Amino acid sequence: MNKNKHKKIFNSPEAALEGILFDGMTIMSGGFGLCGLPENLIFAIKKSGVSNLKVISNNAGTEGYGLGLLLETRQIKKAISSYVGENKLFEKQFLSGEIELEFNPQGTLAERIRAGGAGIPAFFTATGVGTVVAENKEVRTFNNKDYLMETGLIADLAIIKAWKADEAGNLIYRKTARNFNPVMATAGKVTVVEVEEILKVGELDPDQIHTPGIYVNRIIKGKNYSRAIENLTVREK
Repeated sequence: MNKNKHKKIFNSPEAALEGILFDGMTIMSGGFGLCGLPENLIFAIKKSGVSNLKVISNNAGTEGYGLGLLLETRQIKKAISSYVGENKLFEKQFLSGEIELEFNPQGTLAERIRAGGAGIPAFFTATGVGTVVAENKEVRTFNNKDYLMETGLIADLAIIKAWKADEAGNLIYRKTARNFNPVMATAGKVTVVEVEEILKVGELDPDQIHTPGIYVNRIIKGKNYSRAIENLTVREK
């Protein structure tokens, strides 16, 4: 139950997800690598115990971070992703048949999500023609060149990480944390966002807003961000 006077703002991740989660649902999870992850919402989904999830995300997190938390509890049944190579647990579950993978070239995945959010059911792309990506997909020829038909993606829930929001749900992302978050925010039947700062309406510069509040249903103020990075490379002195 939302006890906050601002109807979009909830006091905890658990409250923001109340009444939304169910077994077998499809969840879009923003981020790229470990950057721009909705960490608090992922952890709340883990605690909820919801299972047989289909997750749409660029990658599958790493051990102990991001969607890796849901892999540890075997809550994910299928992943629609473009890169899963750095998560050994995902590799193990995939090779053992525990989890299904629908692989997408990264640009194709981004466009499928954008198309879903824009109400476009399908589109054609040359990316993947003649590869395993083309298996069981319609191919058409335009101007003597073959193209694959790819379908738009939507989700029951999109979980998003932004930097700032106002009380109406307008969002600003910070630098590379922008990544997949903006397109996913448009493609969820329900979009729940965690941010680092919530401001009053009018305090955000309209020219700086990346996602209009019309796409956002619920907001929480996140906390305890890990700021983890995948690989640290330094130059020897």
